[in-house]
Amino acid sequence: MKFTTLGKTNEKVSVVGLGTWQFGGEWGIDYSSPMVDPIFDAARDCGINLIDTAECYGDHLSESLIGAAIESDRDNWFLATKFGHHFHSNFERTEPRTADDILKQLEDSLKALRTDRIDLYQYHSWGDEEIFADDVQAVLLKAKEQGKIRFLGNSVPSKGDRSQQISQSSDHQIDTIQIVYNRLRREPEEHSFPICLEQNLGVLARVPLASGYLTGKYKPGHKFEANEMRGKWHEQTDRDQWLKEAQQIQAEEVPDGVPMAHWAIAWCLKNPAVSCVIPGVKNADQVRSNAAAAEVSLA
Repeated sequence: MKFTTLGKTNEKVSVVGLGTWQFGGEWGIDYSSPMVDPIFDAARDCGINLIDTAECYGDHLSESLIGAAIESDRDNWFLATKFGHHFHSNFERTEPRTADDILKQLEDSLKALRTDRIDLYQYHSWGDEEIFADDVQAVLLKAKEQGKIRFLGNSVPSKGDRSQQISQSSDHQIDTIQIVYNRLRREPEEHSFPICLEQNLGVLARVPLASGYLTGKYKPGHKFEANEMRGKWHEQTDRDQWLKEAQQIQAEEVPDGVPMAHWAIAWCLKNPAVSCVIPGVKNADQVRSNAAAAEVSLA
């Protein structure tokens, strides 16, 4: 595994991390500890040390599974979670975002994760008008002083240009930006990444495999189950268009002999703004596959 410095945090993290949205049950699988533990065993073996989760991947369910899996070696992991949503049922969220809400979410996350501190605590898809509210900032900075939070981050919404809020990062002690970035979604290159480089913000690139569309496993017309995110949130016409683009990319850009998923991860890491990619995984084999992508060199 290769490691990099996560922006101004000065923390060394693996360039391939572990995304854990799937543990909350919205990707067609109901996870339990016996299913999750081998995933973390594989991550250990591969040298992965960064975990990304959120309070609303299930009602702190993903956090609870992670907490149980890493309790024995917690100090070996760089643990990132998020705040600002509440899970109710599959694909349903509310947005509790008052200062009191955030304080409760923090305490609930610490309990679920079985830890006394969160390495990276991230705003979770807040709008430009609500982010950096003074009372919320006060709660976060106090928690940071108490050692419950080590660093603050901003996981920006998946749609729209968020360069306005990203540009305010240093003024509000934000050290990292999490953003959707992959070969099918290159928007951050134009506005967001230059700001991140200028302010030395660590960048976590989420959805680097474009929800699996850049793995080469699916063809246009593929129908995903209604009980998982791609079947619920993505229209068939959108899926077909993305998969057609992916087929073209595979034919024209992916070198012979290189698995497309490896190439897609390496493609993200090639950008100098990107510190780490955080693909989700279903099993230990996918962990190993993603980790292998760190060794792929692209011209």
